[in-house]
Order: sequence, then C-alpha cells, then structure tokens
Amino acid sequence: MKIAAAAYPLDFLTSEAQYEDKISTWVAEAVAQSAQLLVFPEYGAMELATLAGKEVAGDLEASLFAVSDRLAHADALHAKLAAEHDVHILAASGPAATPTRPVNRARFFAPGGGIGVQDKQIMTRFERDPWNVTGGGPLQIFDTALGKIGVLICYDCEFPLLGRALAECDLILVPSCTEALTGYWRVRIGAMARALENQCVTVMSSLVGEAPWSDAVDTTTGAGGIFGPPDTGFPANGVLAVGEIGHPGWTYADVEPEKIAHVRADGVVLNRTHWLEQPGRDGAPQKVPLR
Repeated sequence: MKIAAAAYPLDFLTSEAQYEDKISTWVAEAVAQSAQLLVFPEYGAMELATLAGKEVAGDLEASLFAVSDRLAHADALHAKLAAEHDVHILAASGPAATPTRPVNRARFFAPGGGIGVQDKQIMTRFERDPWNVTGGGPLQIFDTALGKIGVLICYDCEFPLLGRALAECDLILVPSCTEALTGYWRVRIGAMARALENQCVTVMSSLVGEAPWSDAVDTTTGAGGIFGPPDTGFPANGVLAVGEIGHPGWTYADVEPEKIAHVRADGVVLNRTHWLEQPGRDGAPQKVPLR
C-alpha cells in the first residue's frame, strides 16, 4: 500500500465551500500519487473556527465549540471523499464537545462507509491549562482492508504502554501538532520508538506554519514521516520517508504488510515478542553503594 502523511497548513476560512475545496484538493493530490491511506494532523480542524469569525477563532474557549459544531459537516465531506476515491482517511483531529469538557478527537473513514473515532488519551500542559481539553474514550483498534490500524494522537505516542496496547496493529497513525522543533522531535522519537517496540509502521503527520488568529495553534513546526523498525526488510535507520521541516504537502511511502509480518516472525531481534519478559524485572532496582 502507499501511505500519505500530511504537513498541513491552516487557513483563515471565509466559507464552507473554501474548506471543502481545500480538503478535496489535498485528497485528490494524494490519490493522484496512488495513496491508499491519507493521514491528516492533530488540531488541523481548528481552522473551522474561523468560519465563526476572527473573534471566536481567537478565543480559546469559544473556538473549541465553534469547531465541534462543524465536525459533522467535515465528517460528511471526508466520508464522501473516502468513498469516491476508495481510500482510507484519518481526518485532522479537533475538539469534540462531550457532556463534560471537549476532547481532542480524530475520525477515521473507510471507503465502504465505516467511521471510527479515536480520542486523545493524555493531555499536554497547554491542553490541561489554560485550554481545559480532557482525555476521551479508550484506545481503538480498527480492523480494515489495509490491516489493523491504531491512532496515538501526538503526546500519546510518547507513552510506551499506550503503544503496547496497540501491539496487534500493523500501522499506528500519529497525527501531531507541535510548536517548535523540540516538540516535533519528541513526537517523532516517540513514533519511531513505538515502531521499534511493536515492530510495526508508524505514520506521523504535522501541522505547519502560522495561524496568528489562534493562541492554540498560532505557530506549528513539523513534517510528515513514515517509520518502521530498523530491522529485516526496512531501512537501517527505520525511516521509510520523511518530509522537509515546515514545508506543506504530502510525504509518501510504500509499505508492504508482508514485511511487517516477516520482521515480527523472524527479525534480527523480536522486541514485540520479548516485551513479555519485562514484568518481574521492572521492580525497584537494588541500590548498590560504590565508593
């Protein structure tokens, strides 16, 4: 399969038609390159807040609900495009209202009409305070025609136990939103570590550029990337493809599911299998005085 990871810039939108044209163009570009799985980034849906005007888009609290109110329309568009082009699409995540507080939700669209959702699990400091976005529903494993797919939204990929919960997955998608290069590298290192531990492929997408109308996503830095275990059948550094930092567009890589199965069964190392040898060895270490 061919995978497309987005480095996606936000726009100040003046109409729903402009948004529809933008997403349709991005999808068509990836489809023209024969991509079968398209991955948009974390908080890419924040541009929907601009449809409520600059004042709302610039208000941390109001923007959450302005986006949430428009997710149904965005979802209908992505479902339509997935069916028309016979592709799987992870839409850019955004705040979704719940009876308590908004969660950060990614929505996954299959060409046959199936729709799954994945909420972010662990909030960053900014999401906790001042934004007050909360952790959502449990981790999901989507059983698709492309294989078993999971989603770890940005910060979530930096936590090994969340990655381990998705050990059945052939692919783990990592939509991200990071302000600086330090954040980009934290998420990228997390994505690469999860590919190593689970002997799978991880797909990182990023927001890029400036959005001065929002304090939440005003400056973002990143690139698309597709990573695998540095082992049999994969590049020595584990990097199948990586985009140019800050450059909008798609990054593509061809992924062979058979190689994932092979490295899990007969890699030079078997991290995924040997994970189970850790319990019992991970207790409090002995303290040994040395003088």
